[in-house]
Order: sequence, then structure tokens, then C-alpha cells
Amino acid sequence: MNLLSAKNISHAFEYELFCDLSLDLEEKESIAIIGISGSGKSTFLHILSTLLRPDSGSVSMFGEDVLSMSKKKLSQIKRHKLGLVFQSHYLFKGFSALENLEVAAMLSEQEIDKELLRRLDIDKCIDQKVTQLSGGQQQRVSIARVLTKQPRILFIDEPTGNLDKETANEVMSIFFEYIEKNSAGVILVTHDKELAHRCKKVYKLQNKELIKLK
Repeated sequence: MNLLSAKNISHAFEYELFCDLSLDLEEKESIAIIGISGSGKSTFLHILSTLLRPDSGSVSMFGEDVLSMSKKKLSQIKRHKLGLVFQSHYLFKGFSALENLEVAAMLSEQEIDKELLRRLDIDKCIDQKVTQLSGGQQQRVSIARVLTKQPRILFIDEPTGNLDKETANEVMSIFFEYIEKNSAGVILVTHDKELAHRCKKVYKLQNKELIKLK
């Protein structure tokens, strides 16, 4: 089943960032997008995840055009079907790690997976305030919060930047296991070529074009 289809996406700020990019994501599929800083990787991911509207082109999810969707319906899709892991964690700073997860569980009507907390090595610090956690711990709480929603599509921007290599590999294994178990899909933006090549498909954003490498 097709989860996401982006066609002829173009976008510019003061200059043209990219032009006519197209991408499809299927169930149980992982896609990595690599490229130098400033190539537009994160901007493209923001468009795919509906955070940013493209200058031209179309984005559909689950067979529906999201650019023409009502705000109410798009909000429901974001709440229940999309998971975003970006470099900024967007955790509630005044809350504990657990309270952050409880908010996600309540909004998405899901349960917190205690085994997931153990695998992410945050089970022992779950009651601490977010401000008391290291950058790596905050990143893992952010990942747990997203997976608690049980989304169908994961959008991930440099998810392992604050993690050591062993933890980074475990986190990616969790993502891959998750999409396989839940018939979900993941689109990953990263500078890490080794990490990228763990994905089923790899694209490079270069000279305004999306080039398939794998």
C-alpha cells in the first residue's frame, strides 16, 4: 500500500532550493535522504510531513491530497498517523519525561510501551524533569514519545546526532522493527552515509535534484 506520494515538489526561499522532486513511500519501507548542508534535505522533509507548504507540486497520504485537506482532517492525521523526530526535541520542558509520554499517549489514545523505554535506556530516568536530562536522553524520550503514538509514517531528521554509535544502532533497529511490525514507513534525513545505507532506498539531494543511489 502507498503511504505517501509527493509529485513535482518545488520550493524556494531567496533562491530556488529544489525543483520537481518526486518520492513514493510504501508500507514497511525505509527511505534515507542524504546531501550536503544547505541542499534542502530538511526543508523537503518538512514539506513531506506537512509542516511546510511547497511552492508547487502535490503531496498525498493514504490516497488523499493533504494540500487541499481541511485543517481539522489534517490535524487528525498528524495526531494519529504521523510521527516526527526532528533535531529540536520539542519536549515540554516543565514536565517529566514520563509526563511527556503520557500526553502523547492521551492524545493518540495509545499505551506507553515499557519495553520500549527499557530498550531506549530511559526507564530509569523516566520520572526526571526534561531539563535534568542530557541531550541524548532527551532525544531518546522524543523518540519514545513519537513511537507511543504508533504512527503509520515516521519523518526523522538526524535522529542520532546526540547518541553514541551503539545507542544509535539500537535506535535505528527499533525504527526498522517498528515499521515492519506496524506496516508503517520511515523517511530519514541524515549526514551519516552508513546509517542511510541501512535503509531500503537511498536518495541524494544535490543540485536541486533528487538522485536515487540505492
